[in-house]
Amino acid sequence: MGRIFVVDLEGRTYRCKFCKTHLALADELVSRSFHCRRGKAYLFNSAVNITYGPHEERMMLSGMHTVADIFCCCCGQIVGWKYEAAHEKSQKYKEGKFVLERGRIMDGVDSEFYIDTRPTMIMSDAEDV
Repeated sequence: MGRIFVVDLEGRTYRCKFCKTHLALADELVSRSFHCRRGKAYLFNSAVNITYGPHEERMMLSGMHTVADIFCCCCGQIVGWKYEAAHEKSQKYKEGKFVLERGRIMDGVDSEFYIDTRPTMIMSDAEDV
């Protein structure tokens, strides 16, 4: 196995929930109205830092599709699937797009801010003498 090179995205990102690896840019988000067996899912134009499983025919709520499961390249967790082909004309817009399962990703904004909740000691000038 070769060396894994990880792409770091700039801007608002969606990351792997398990290892925090960047997976997609918020600018590439197409739809938040997708669903999977585990709950909500998001449709993206592109994704990075993923590996692909084998192509398989899968019956979805919207009809038969050829899909490939996608995995985080760092931790190996399944994070969603890629639409390889749609068999119905009305679903062709999904071809080549990526679905990331909401329960397996996190919004990069959630993890960028650290709020120190420890109490701080405030000293006045009078206490310095």
